[in-house]
Amino acid sequence: MSDEPQYYQSHVFVCTNQRPDGHKRGSCAAEDSEKLRDYMKVRAKELGLPATRINSAGCLDRCELGPTLVIYPEGVWYGFKTTADIDEILDTHLVKGGRVARLLLRADQRPPGK
Repeated sequence: MSDEPQYYQSHVFVCTNQRPDGHKRGSCAAEDSEKLRDYMKVRAKELGLPATRINSAGCLDRCELGPTLVIYPEGVWYGFKTTADIDEILDTHLVKGGRVARLLLRADQRPPGK
């Protein structure tokens, strides 16, 4: 049996979870993740990445490192803060197939003090 072609080559899940103000874990939405997700969607279209899907995600459970996103099928995690970070992720990871080392989140990475 052969594998069927994938509908999307890359699937990006951007955490847009929102918690109440002052929550001890914070939330990605409180750090403009929705606005940055919307920007990423527009830029992905402008770059001609039709095989890439940008989606909202509920809590990805890394809120203290947020905002965060994960790209599949690789399972690569990034923390980001600005549109420049988004541009770098799109260009380096999704266009060129590399990694943005300065934004990568390691599997064992915890927020300061944890």
